[in-house]
Amino acid sequence: MRCPKCGCEESKVVDSRPSESNDAIRRRRECMNCGFRFTTYERREEMPLIVIKRDGSRETFDRQKLMRGLVAATVKRDIPLSSLESLIDGIVSDLRDGGITEVRSKDLGEMVLHRLLVIDKVAYVRFASVYRDFKDVDEFHEELRRLAND
Repeated sequence: MRCPKCGCEESKVVDSRPSESNDAIRRRRECMNCGFRFTTYERREEMPLIVIKRDGSRETFDRQKLMRGLVAATVKRDIPLSSLESLIDGIVSDLRDGGITEVRSKDLGEMVLHRLLVIDKVAYVRFASVYRDFKDVDEFHEELRRLAND
């Protein structure tokens, strides 16, 4: 790490701790040449998540798009927005922890449904009806029957 005062590339770490937002490591450093102290932040390099759509096209994962779908599925349900944020955080975390940079929309939808089932069954059915593109009442009824048997 180059010293901002003298440009020397030799420094030692004096203190290291997580940043306030827990998304980086905050390091206090001291220049070995001039003794100047400075702070650096070390963050994990994050590749964008890519969603592979059913037609084979690719698009960058859009957290807000997923949130809009979840909000629509949970309208008039007593589900705090923080639960939906946690649901999305969990999915993104699982993908990143698994080293996954590309995910099929089908797999992403299944991850959402799996978590949504634990939160609220009505929201699960609403989301499933759009995600699975139910064509008629029979498909909707079959999903309800399957849900009731679980």
